[in-house]
Amino acid sequence: MRLRLDLSYEGAGFRGWATQPGLRSVQETVEQAVATVLRLEERPGLTCAGRTDAGVHARGQVAHVDLDVDVDPEVLARRLRRLLPDDVVVHRVRRAPEGFDARFAALERRYAYRIQDDPARVDPLHRGMVVAWPRALDVGAMSAAGGLLVGEHDFAAFCRRREGATTIRTLLELSTVRSPDDGLLVTTVRADAFCHSMVRALMGALVAVGEGRHPASWAREVLLAGARDPRVKVMPAHGLVLEEVVYPDDAGLAARVGEARRRRDEGPGTPTP
Repeated sequence: MRLRLDLSYEGAGFRGWATQPGLRSVQETVEQAVATVLRLEERPGLTCAGRTDAGVHARGQVAHVDLDVDVDPEVLARRLRRLLPDDVVVHRVRRAPEGFDARFAALERRYAYRIQDDPARVDPLHRGMVVAWPRALDVGAMSAAGGLLVGEHDFAAFCRRREGATTIRTLLELSTVRSPDDGLLVTTVRADAFCHSMVRALMGALVAVGEGRHPASWAREVLLAGARDPRVKVMPAHGLVLEEVVYPDDAGLAARVGEARRRRDEGPGTPTP
């Protein structure tokens, strides 16, 4: 049986989602808890919607696990919540519908990046999830730059390349607003998928524009160059949160998995400058 797990975690204590020898990861922590609860000899493999990097948080992570034993999902969820450490919570476990795949069935992932650029309003209680920035940022300029990057493009300029993996992605939204309550800058980033360090590199470009070091059009120029630009700094991990993963209805799961598995090597045409 395949189970869907909805979970959250504080990323500070983990070296990211994926299991790494000798390092604490979310994947290994949850897999070990499942194995303990179900008295399995080996940890069952978990597949997640998005492999978050070290220090990145998640409110809306989704994973699936395949088991050879029949279990009550509600009982499993309750026992996992008792066993897991307090920096990771399994909110819900349910039987996955036919065709569900936490990774390939996802239509989009939504992240939020939070910055406080007013030193007088920095909240020490939020220091683990908000980046304190020493210089004022122009929200309008950041949103203008983000809008120029939306669409299907090769994001090689904002990704760490992996052999055999494409860097073509469809960016659905990259917008920044300032919260009227606490003055936080909140950037929403939505895409069909992300490559390694992509969101934090995009944020580095937006911050450079927000500081007035470059015009909004510069972000587009970096994209079109197709190579990492040393002027684009990768922003700190702790400001980034995976907020939500969106899936089609049950009838559309199989089609979405097939679409997501195809390689996008041909990609779109050359973006218009």
